[in-house]
Amino acid sequence: MIGAYAMNKEERIEKFERKICYQFQNPEILVTALTHSSYSNEKKLHKYECNERLEFLGDAVLELISSGKIFRENPKKPEGDLTRIRASYVCEPTLALCAREIGLGEFILLGRGEDMTGGRDRDSILSDAMEATIGAVYLDGGFSCAEKYVEEFVLKDIEKKKLFYDSKTYLQEIVQREHIDLKYVLLQENGPDHNKTFLVGVFINEEQLTCATGRTKKKAEQAAAYQAILLLEDKKL
Repeated sequence: MIGAYAMNKEERIEKFERKICYQFQNPEILVTALTHSSYSNEKKLHKYECNERLEFLGDAVLELISSGKIFRENPKKPEGDLTRIRASYVCEPTLALCAREIGLGEFILLGRGEDMTGGRDRDSILSDAMEATIGAVYLDGGFSCAEKYVEEFVLKDIEKKKLFYDSKTYLQEIVQREHIDLKYVLLQENGPDHNKTFLVGVFINEEQLTCATGRTKKKAEQAAAYQAILLLEDKKL
């Protein structure tokens, strides 16, 4: 993987465009979408040169596109139910997961301090950058391009993404139905205090079923739980 600081601007643009199958007419919009405030502050750029304005725009575009999809697919649900569904689609953890699936963290321009403390994998930074790229595609190509981008990289397989977000709760429900003993065990802890990686195992009836890594124990447990759900459902337990 090419590190964020090893890529020049042109490489960053071209590689991200290939990832999302969209070519910007104005690539500078994408650069702004990928610029975190910590980077703009460190480089003494203008406030408007970070991605916060595009995040604001992308949030509104995402809300409209997701609302339309939910409205069409749930013709008999009341407004309150539609609101709850939309909230689960556009919440920070779901958007961060979408960002990870396209490797967005690799492309974000961060200040050195933010980068060294794990900001590249922080949910808040990833979800904000995801919204900023939505705003960038909308500004550059219009609503139809933004809608295609959101459908492909946010709303596609959304139920699977929601399952990942709720994996620990869902796994707990499975084991309670089957009267199975469930434990999460920390297997390894690596790295300096400011940038640790955790390896967590899911143990069922004292036997390890799955394991996964994460930047926090909670994220590692979440990922391990998701793998356990897939395995248990495949075995029809």
